Amino acid sequence: MTVDTAHLAVTDGVGTITLDRPPLNALDSALQERLRELAGEITARQDIRAVVIRGSERAFAAGADIKEMRAMDHAAMVERARGLQDAFTAVARIPKPVVAAITGYALGGGCELALCADVRFAAEDAKLGQPEILLGLIPGAGGTQRLARLIGPSRAKDLIFTGRQVTAPEALSLGLVDQVHPAGEVFDRAHAWAARLAKGPAIALRAAKEAVDGGLDAGIDAGLALERTWFASLFATADREEGFRSFLEDGPGKARFR
Repeated sequence: MTVDTAHLAVTDGVGTITLDRPPLNALDSALQERLRELAGEITARQDIRAVVIRGSERAFAAGADIKEMRAMDHAAMVERARGLQDAFTAVARIPKPVVAAITGYALGGGCELALCADVRFAAEDAKLGQPEILLGLIPGAGGTQRLARLIGPSRAKDLIFTGRQVTAPEALSLGLVDQVHPAGEVFDRAHAWAARLAKGPAIALRAAKEAVDGGLDAGIDAGLALERTWFASLFATADREEGFRSFLEDGPGKARFR
């Protein structure tokens, strides 16, 4: 019988992905593929308007499954590496706001999964890092690219070159996480953030995410063209009509988007 190592629950428009592969949510190939499946389901479902990714109290995800990887030779990893990256990219490209609720360890692939979220909330005692260099490797699920884009190349190289773990306060100072809370509050804070956005204009939120991410990937000129196209397109939406009507009649921040 196949074990479901990641679950999806939906409450108030928020889809919560919970990693469930004890003891430390090691990201083996099956869990990677499960994440890809869930990303596709979330993308397609209109009742899910924002997303939380969480692990366990002990570990958000403590990296790849080392036993599984040790059994792979060069040819096997050439075959698997694209699937690994594609699974994480599917999460990164969910066209809805995504927040990672980080408790415990987020190391290696766990840190890379957190990087796929739009924002990261961490527990006060959380530990993050890219320790692949200690295995004679480099990050292979997007860490060299997403980490550098998030915190800058020099800081990213420091973490990747040394393989050191950083505490939540240091991660906050680096820009690796966005908020730090007591461990017992992290999920509730993340869910509240997602629930607030779940009530927002879904198409405009998708446009904002794709414009920011697409511009970072393509450069300023292509990014401005993408922004311009999305900006004009939103004038065709009912949410834009409601936003303008509400602003003029009731004041800012009172629109009820559909």
